[in-house]
Amino acid sequence: MSTALDILLLTTCWAHVVLAPYTKVEESFNLHATHDVLAYGVLPDALQHYDHFVFSGAVPRTFIGSVLLAWISTPVIYIANWYGVINSKADLQIYVRLVLATLNAITLCLIRRATSRRYGGAASVLFTLFTCTQFHLPFWIGRTLPNMFAIFPVNIASYLLLNRASNAQKFSPKGVHRAIKLLIFTAVVFRSEVALLLAPILLQSWLSGRTTLGDIIKVGLVSGLKSIALTTIVDSYFWQSWPLWPELHGIYFNVLQGKSSEWGISPWHTYFSAMLPKLLLSSFPLSLIGLLIDSRIRSLLFPAITFVGLLSVLGHKEWRFIVYVVPLFNVAAAKAAAYLISQKKSKIFGRLCFLVVAGMLAANSFLSLISTTSSMANYPGGAALVKFNELFADREHVHVHISNLAAQTGASLFLQTHAPPYLTQIGIHPPPKSHNWVYNKTENLTQLDITNTKDFTHVIAEVGDDAAGFALQQWDVVEAVEGFERWVPNLDLLKGASIWELLQMVKSDKLVILERK
Repeated sequence: MSTALDILLLTTCWAHVVLAPYTKVEESFNLHATHDVLAYGVLPDALQHYDHFVFSGAVPRTFIGSVLLAWISTPVIYIANWYGVINSKADLQIYVRLVLATLNAITLCLIRRATSRRYGGAASVLFTLFTCTQFHLPFWIGRTLPNMFAIFPVNIASYLLLNRASNAQKFSPKGVHRAIKLLIFTAVVFRSEVALLLAPILLQSWLSGRTTLGDIIKVGLVSGLKSIALTTIVDSYFWQSWPLWPELHGIYFNVLQGKSSEWGISPWHTYFSAMLPKLLLSSFPLSLIGLLIDSRIRSLLFPAITFVGLLSVLGHKEWRFIVYVVPLFNVAAAKAAAYLISQKKSKIFGRLCFLVVAGMLAANSFLSLISTTSSMANYPGGAALVKFNELFADREHVHVHISNLAAQTGASLFLQTHAPPYLTQIGIHPPPKSHNWVYNKTENLTQLDITNTKDFTHVIAEVGDDAAGFALQQWDVVEAVEGFERWVPNLDLLKGASIWELLQMVKSDKLVILERK
């Protein structure tokens, strides 16, 4: 049973990668950094080719996660290529994401096993079911957000803090210290907000006698200095700027300068009233029940709830800032659900409890199905670039301008299959008829600029004024690419349609592929 549950967690995360293989702009830094490490290597003469020197972003990000992901993915890519299941470098994007999803899914398996040890086999099964039927965590866990690099060590730290026997009163200081080291490393290197999760864990560990104040200071100083040294050395090298500590830049830019507010400000209660329910679905109310029925759950969720409360002070809020606590809330929900289904089925209350839990899992599944289906159609840039590569595969000279929307919704470096680098060092060769196309993402070019630049042979333009303007200026529309718009009720349901056709997806043209006349 244990192995089957681990396989279910793993295949769920894999399925989301395969069903929605393209990426969005927030994933692009780490994705393109991984691409460049695979393509060029990490020697000094290779750095001049790296994408981040052209598209650097608002603040620098660490290369540590991307370098490790590229190196871990390399043997997987060799094996896949050996078996002939890689046709172009576009396939590498899927394999890289599958590797990331696998690593993160393994940490969920660890938490599941710790849940079994601490709260019993039923809670372990229900933890798996609630995790797999949610949308956000399985969908994003294989995406190259900085948060999804950070969730790997955070989940291991959660496992170390959770992994003890059901009635255990004592706690190994070694487990606490290892968890502290991992969280410090994560806060210093990947995501600084993890420090706000570490703070209540330190307080709780000290007050409960799991460790001493002296040990906390010692472990904190040593781990913090080592982590700062590592990220400074590695990232100063890749960014060619000394000294550079990327997360410190992020804190200064987003918090001290208040630049994060430019992306929007939400009310203080948004995490609790909107984002946690959105992330957790039915695990949210069940975790509240868990708080009431089990003191161990109250101890488990104290750091998580405090962390969300501390983050609520900041005006700019995003679900990904609190994603690290989702597994902990799922543990609490699983314990509550196990309690509910353990009620005697001979009584109405017991049967009702079982139906409630089953209904919650069914509701999770339905909502996740809707969200996954929407997301599959929500990457028009990736779909457009793949279609473009297919349409003009026999052309020798192509210079295409990729619009901002296309670049932000999936037109990644991995999909530039007819342009170098071809990753020949790992066996990925260029298409036989390719003559080094040019994929141009230059920003702020007007329609007139592109039309007057005779080098441009094609454009992937946004639907609307841009496309209309191009159509009037020496360009032919070759094909339109659709994207998700909304869901609408299917009125045919009243005429006997299937319940699975209750909602109908509405798509609209998002991008057009244009060719110079």
